[in-house]
Amino acid sequence: MSHCNLFRMTQIPAFATTLPKLSTTVAGDPAGPGILLAHGATGSVEGNYGDLIPSLTATGHHVVAPDYPGSGNTPRATGPLELDALADALVAEATEAGMDTFTLIGYSMGTAVSVRAAARHPERVRGLLLTAGLAKADARTTVWLDLWLRLLECGDHVSFAQARALAGLAPEAFNALSPAERAALLDPDPSLPPAGSAEQAALVRALDTTADLPAITVPTLVIATTLDTLLHPSHSRYLADHIPGAEYAEIATGHLPMVERPAEWQELIHTFLAKHGL
Repeated sequence: MSHCNLFRMTQIPAFATTLPKLSTTVAGDPAGPGILLAHGATGSVEGNYGDLIPSLTATGHHVVAPDYPGSGNTPRATGPLELDALADALVAEATEAGMDTFTLIGYSMGTAVSVRAAARHPERVRGLLLTAGLAKADARTTVWLDLWLRLLECGDHVSFAQARALAGLAPEAFNALSPAERAALLDPDPSLPPAGSAEQAALVRALDTTADLPAITVPTLVIATTLDTLLHPSHSRYLADHIPGAEYAEIATGHLPMVERPAEWQELIHTFLAKHGL
C-alpha cells in the first residue's frame, strides 16, 4: 500500500500559522515610486522577477520583493499558509523598507496576494499589475494542484519536475527547448523546487478573492497568458471583468511569460506604469 496521502498535509488542524520573517530583496531609489512584488506558488523572487527588478530600478523605481515561506532564503512555514497573513506580511516588508505607498505586481498566486493586500490596505496601494492569475481555482486547476501535492507528498521528484514543466511552458516553447535545456528543466533534484512548494500549492487550492474584486478602485492591468495550460486565460478575463475599470492585455505565452516572452511582458508593465504615473 502506498504511504502517500494527498490530503495528509491539508488535514493539519486549523490554526493561525506564525509566518517566519520574509527574506526580502530591496533595490532601486528609495525616493522613487514604490513597487511591491508578489511571486507565484512554487516560485521565488529570483525565478519570477530576476530580470524584471533591474528593469524597474533602471526607470527609477524603488522595489521591494519578499520571498514567501519556503522560497528563496525565507524559512519554511510550520503550518498551512493563509492569504490574509501572507498579504499582510508582504505589506509589512514594504513598510520596513520605508515604502509608504506602492504598486503591486503579482504573478500567478501573487495576483491573489496582491488583490487581498489591496483590499486590506487600500490606503497603501496605488495600482495593480496582475499576470497569469486567478481569483479562485476552478476544477481543472484543482486537479493540477492535487497532482502536484500528491507528487510532493510521495517525494516523486521526477514526476513533479515533469508536471511543473508541462504546466509552465506552452507546447511550442517546450518542444523548442534544446536537449540540454530540457534536461535542466526536468532535473529531479529535490533541492531545486522551493521547500515550501506544498504549502504554497495548497494555498492556491484554497484561496478565493472573488469578493475583493468589486471594491478595487486603483488603476489595474490584467495580463492574460493565452497559451497557459495551468491557469486558463479565462481566469485573467474574470479578474479584468470584475475589477472596476481594469485594463486587459494578452500575451501569447504559457504560464511563464518571463521565460517565453520577457521583453513583451516587461513592455506591458512599463507602459502601464508610465501611463498612470506609478
